[in-house]
Amino acid sequence: MNIDWLRWRRQVSVNPATVVGGPEPTMRRRLLHRLAGPIAVLVGVPVLTLSLAAGVAHASGAGKVTHFTGSAINEPQGIAAGPDGALWFTNAGNNTIGRITAAGKATSYPAASIAGPLGITAGPDGALWFTNYTGNSIGRITTGGKITNFTAPSVSTPYAIAIGPDGALWFTNTTNNSIGRITTGGKITNFKGPGINEPEGIVTGPDGALWFTNFGDTGGSSGGSIERITTAGKLTNHPAASIRAPTAITEGPDGALWFTNNGDGSIGRITTGGKITNYPGGRSGNLPKGIAAGPDGALWFTNSEYGTIGRITTAGKLTTFNDVSVLAGPEGITAGPDGALWFANFNDSSIGRITTTVTPKIGSLTPTSGPAGTTVTITGQNLSGATKVAFNRAPATIVSDTATQIVTHVPAGATTGHISVTTPAGTATSKAPFTVT
Repeated sequence: MNIDWLRWRRQVSVNPATVVGGPEPTMRRRLLHRLAGPIAVLVGVPVLTLSLAAGVAHASGAGKVTHFTGSAINEPQGIAAGPDGALWFTNAGNNTIGRITAAGKATSYPAASIAGPLGITAGPDGALWFTNYTGNSIGRITTGGKITNFTAPSVSTPYAIAIGPDGALWFTNTTNNSIGRITTGGKITNFKGPGINEPEGIVTGPDGALWFTNFGDTGGSSGGSIERITTAGKLTNHPAASIRAPTAITEGPDGALWFTNNGDGSIGRITTGGKITNYPGGRSGNLPKGIAAGPDGALWFTNSEYGTIGRITTAGKLTTFNDVSVLAGPEGITAGPDGALWFANFNDSSIGRITTTVTPKIGSLTPTSGPAGTTVTITGQNLSGATKVAFNRAPATIVSDTATQIVTHVPAGATTGHISVTTPAGTATSKAPFTVT
């Protein structure tokens, strides 16, 4: 991928008046010639697996950051939770797709068809779908690592991708100012219309339509807009003076859409009726990029310029989490299966994890060994409301459950392994295994 272009893009977002050079305006996104014809290419398998070292940041409870590095991670950008309980991400630095477990074990998957991977999402077919920004194509990877590539003349520097309400994948084409749709069978359709200008983020809204950000100027003084497209292709554009180079967008827990204003460091909110509210970020919103709804009912976003993670409640209260040792150019962010938020650090080629106030955690086990029927006390944090306890995947009965303690019994048929606790916010796994005697 043209990494110099990405860095130039960040500079121009911060202060365009001070930046010299970079692609000229009408060609700045057209980094490679488009591929012609609808082609599907099959490539297979993983080549690199690495267990990663972790370091922990400054806070306990909400805001505790864990940092994962390794050669399987190379300038990551997009990140999404997969159907297999792992996190999947795009490596822009070496044109691969990465996978990382909640324990920090990472694998990378290369393929000749991967070129400038950017956005990624879990599809309705149990696979992950991603955009090849410089390859002008849409990719699909199974949880086993089998990769398929789909191209068409209408796919033009695709940026973000999301599952639609119709069971297809929808994506933004930044160069030809259009919205694309691809079925799980690979059939591609393209939609153009007024208002679409350098579209970037896209998400399905609570109203059954797709909502996307227009990073480019819509012709007025706004410098961007939020637009809506139905599955039939009907477009409605929502410009506003408070919208400044919007990038990512997500559905909030309040039934509205929330987005990052990369141009002025603010967070925006738009109802399905088109009412827009703006929340100035101050240092909490310096060059915000990715945004995702957290399991704690708030929105979490990345600030790539200052290396921070932001949190905003639906009432507009902002909090900033900062640790310069583990936050370096964070880009994409997503809610993980463990009640935490996971994000991609582009600048130092790492994957980060930040806890929320509801992230479950196992601290200790008492005892640490015993036969079937043994009473075991699990001590930790945010354990209330547990829906499942398992001994090395064997389900156990929950005798009692509080926020800090669960009492259970070793189930018949259990084998030696880690204990897991699942709550509505996610799943926590014990650091040490329980030995079944």
